[in-house]
Amino acid sequence: MEISADTIVDLLLALNRALSSAIVILAFSLLVYILTHNFRSTVARSFSALLACLCITYLGDVALYETTSLEDAITWLKVQWIGIAFTPAAYLHFSDALLRTTHSLSNLRRWAVRGGYLFGFLFLALAFWTESLVHDGIYSPGITQFRAGPLFWLFSIYFFAAVAWGAHNIYRARQRCLTSTSRRRMTYLAVSFAAPALGVFPYLLVASGTPSSSFWPQALFFTVLFIGNVGIALMIVVMAYSVAYFGVLTPDRVVRHRLVHFLLRGPLMATIVIFIIMAMPETPRILGLPRDMVLTTSIVAVIVLAQLAINMVKPAIDRVVFRKDRVEIEWIQELDRRLLTTTDLQQALENILIALCEIFRVRNGFIANVAARSGPRLEAQCGSQAAVERALSSVKASVLLNVSTNGDDQAPVFVPQGDVWYAILRTKSRDTTLGLLGVEARTSQPDLTSDEREIAVALIAQAELALEDRHLQQDVFDALKRIIPEIERVQRLRGTFRYAGSAGLETLTFDSPVDAPDFAQMVRDALAHYWGGPQLSDSPLMRLRVVQETMDLHGGNASRTLRAVLGQAIDNLRPGGERRMTTAEWLLYNILELKFIQGLRVRDIAYRLAMSESDLYRKQRVAIKEVAQALAEMEQEQQNRP
Repeated sequence: MEISADTIVDLLLALNRALSSAIVILAFSLLVYILTHNFRSTVARSFSALLACLCITYLGDVALYETTSLEDAITWLKVQWIGIAFTPAAYLHFSDALLRTTHSLSNLRRWAVRGGYLFGFLFLALAFWTESLVHDGIYSPGITQFRAGPLFWLFSIYFFAAVAWGAHNIYRARQRCLTSTSRRRMTYLAVSFAAPALGVFPYLLVASGTPSSSFWPQALFFTVLFIGNVGIALMIVVMAYSVAYFGVLTPDRVVRHRLVHFLLRGPLMATIVIFIIMAMPETPRILGLPRDMVLTTSIVAVIVLAQLAINMVKPAIDRVVFRKDRVEIEWIQELDRRLLTTTDLQQALENILIALCEIFRVRNGFIANVAARSGPRLEAQCGSQAAVERALSSVKASVLLNVSTNGDDQAPVFVPQGDVWYAILRTKSRDTTLGLLGVEARTSQPDLTSDEREIAVALIAQAELALEDRHLQQDVFDALKRIIPEIERVQRLRGTFRYAGSAGLETLTFDSPVDAPDFAQMVRDALAHYWGGPQLSDSPLMRLRVVQETMDLHGGNASRTLRAVLGQAIDNLRPGGERRMTTAEWLLYNILELKFIQGLRVRDIAYRLAMSESDLYRKQRVAIKEVAQALAEMEQEQQNRP
């Protein structure tokens, strides 16, 4: 079948229209991504200005494809000039920010950036309200444009001079890089630096005309335009990839993984949807169905299937992104899947209790952690709160702990005491007690059938496994809490590149108490003198920004301000709902509130919380670390405020 020349031109025109839409989606998506993840970086903010210019210009291109006359196109041609006019200034801004990261400061460049934005406003005004820069217009599908005015050549000289200066600045920034990693990233930026200029500058205004209406010039023009747009899209991604590392302290693998999956699930997905909309025939009915119905079904199917496809190829993507750390990453992912949070544990234990109560046809059940001296502490329950608290207050744990239950086929599963049947929860080795499981007694002595016994033993084993795993995981969490501050400091050093003429890593200091190795000890000392004393009034925590910024709210009294900040950090740890003294989720907050705010003695606190003094001291150390973490988060929030 012979294909006509007009068909080929129309196909190329449709491809360029779709690709322009894809570039708008890509530029906007990367703009949102960079501002969300790297907003504190001056490099990222200046790069966002470049992306915004590119996005506005290509948005105008997409709109021009839909216009039907020159009158409709004039408005969008002017909108395009918002991006075109400010692109030179954005180039200077971006390149200056890159050089400043290498500690190369220049007042000349700073004023050039300001002047560039001023020139941008001037040229934009000329394009909007005069005919000195551009005027009239030429309408042709895919090639609609202004005509060049007498000052357009002046703008062209300014545009390319600014881009050339920016390219020189990036070359200088690359020369100042001392490490191979920073030099490699600057190389990526240098190679892809021209992308926004190639996509924004109105080249056809130089010719002040349109390509010949004959087949070959038009086909050649649209082919070159398509190849150029593909190259621009790829270079934008390379630039964004390089900029994504500026201003973040997370490891490189995390940045790569986050950006790759964002591109797959965001811009790529949106681009596919746009292509489907554009490719769908304009006929009112397709295969006997309304076009809108077919279009909607196709979009939904593609979104769902694309998500499945991304999930299927995710392991392969991760192998490429994490090629050097694949084994460790697999362990981290496995740990994430298997870890039990406090809520997870409670829900698992509650499900076990519900199953037991349903089997025995009773209403109340509970699982309690066994403290060394002061009795059990509630972990999970079902049924009446009053009945559970009554059972906990009257249980004789020492008597129960001397009884061997659910250890072998001959031992009793439950031991009766009062109106409760108790099972002792032990570790797999049976040498350590984890807690007590109690269910409402339906008879004075356990009268389990063989089926009930089999199910009860299996459920009790699950409860033991959950509690034992929780103890092991708590050790993991405690270790992580100790090493995370050190990891953050290592990442901060890792993210600090060496540049020619810049200070070395040996000059880095801890500007905030949060970064100090003994931050948790500072918090402990301040809490010890919560209501007054030298460890509060002379605490290094006074240097925290969250303390300094709220000093006026407390009459300029430093001690009162620090006490209020510490109290807020403690209050941030308060669980939701009604306060309970013996449940696990309230334990850390109760220790902090009773010990430091109310100032009770250790013996009294241990009695009220139904735990031993030695266990109280151990949990108190954990609670203080939680306060330190909450205080660090408050400090971070304060620093992020403008």
